[in-house]
Amino acid sequence: MSFPWAEQYTPKHPVMQWVDEKLPLPRLVYNAVGAGYPVPRNLNYFWNFGVLAGLALVIQIVTGVIMAMHYGANTLVAFGTVEQTMRDVNAGWLMRYAHANGASFFFIVVYLHIFRGLYFGSYKAPREMVWLLGLVIFLLMMATAFMGYVLPWGQMSYWGAKVITGLFGAIPVVGEPIQTWLLGGFAPGNASLNRFFSLHFLLPFVIAAVVILHIWALHIPGSSNPTGVEVKGPQDTVPFHPYYTAKDGFGAGIFLILFAVLLFYAPNYLGHPDNYIEANPLSTPAHIVPEWYFWPFYAILRAFTVDFFFVPAKLLGVLAMFASILLLFFLPWLDTSAVRSGSYRPTFRKFFWILIIDVLILGYCGGAPAAEPYVMISQIAAAYYFAHFLIILPLISRFEKPLPLPNSITEAVLAKYGKTDGETVAVAAE
Repeated sequence: MSFPWAEQYTPKHPVMQWVDEKLPLPRLVYNAVGAGYPVPRNLNYFWNFGVLAGLALVIQIVTGVIMAMHYGANTLVAFGTVEQTMRDVNAGWLMRYAHANGASFFFIVVYLHIFRGLYFGSYKAPREMVWLLGLVIFLLMMATAFMGYVLPWGQMSYWGAKVITGLFGAIPVVGEPIQTWLLGGFAPGNASLNRFFSLHFLLPFVIAAVVILHIWALHIPGSSNPTGVEVKGPQDTVPFHPYYTAKDGFGAGIFLILFAVLLFYAPNYLGHPDNYIEANPLSTPAHIVPEWYFWPFYAILRAFTVDFFFVPAKLLGVLAMFASILLLFFLPWLDTSAVRSGSYRPTFRKFFWILIIDVLILGYCGGAPAAEPYVMISQIAAAYYFAHFLIILPLISRFEKPLPLPNSITEAVLAKYGKTDGETVAVAAE
């Protein structure tokens, strides 16, 4: 989006003028992340997580390419090549740990990014496409992470692949052929490892392409903001650079510090110890769990324990697990409130925090054994999850009485400092 008051790119050096005429790439960058892109002046640090997700993606691609140089996609050597990379390749341990923990940090910032969007109504018009493309990125991330988890060929890798691909076997008639086709056989083996490695290498670049579309879709309506009020004029915006490049740089610094602490002091904290045991098809682990970022969905899958007439419980669990994600695609049309930001929606805000607690409970139950009381808690939490989006949110949108909105972003910013629009006060962008 180009506001009329946006700064224009005017190269002064003859070389840059020639480049701008032949290939206006500097102009594109200037208008996308530079001073040529005005953004709301009141963005807080919750708007950092999009940039941090991009940083995490770059870390994953760089470390993944290096890991691929030393990996052998064969069941006889896969486990050994990963261990050899860590022991014999210069800084191989650093690349492996950075790649494994980078996936966790990637999901952390993406989850925070999603919940920020949920709270501040970033999925509402005119930004529905931004939200939908973000969910496509999330689905691609999940597929990429699953296939990457199989590659070390440890116990959890093998049995995780068997359990997750076994979900497709629950589909009537075509389920088992699909499962066999995915694995390239009747159980995870060489064919599975080869195709998972190929797709795991390819999909991050697909994610990068969709990220470009995500940013493009964002620039058409412009960024949302904590008030949910649209930009009215130049007084409501500041140039992206240097104001938010500095703010994002600070966030990136905190991100990298936390990442380094985990990487150097607790690199295996988020992993499973059984994955340091080479895959053994004849020895089933006592407790098979996916990576922590899949636990809420895994809890929903396991919440269904009883057949419903002719529909098996396993199929119900699979459908519910996929529905819990696909449901988010319809969120712009489920929430019909004219007010975007949860800061001005008191009832919505209460139920939002209940949803946060509910998802955390699902995550805890997903990592716990499939036994009572965790199964019963999962069932209650899964029921609330669907009720929140399908029943509670539409009712809130219909009956809630929101708080008065500010007339403009500037009015909200000045009110924070006890000022009014009539006062000429220089307020730094937040």
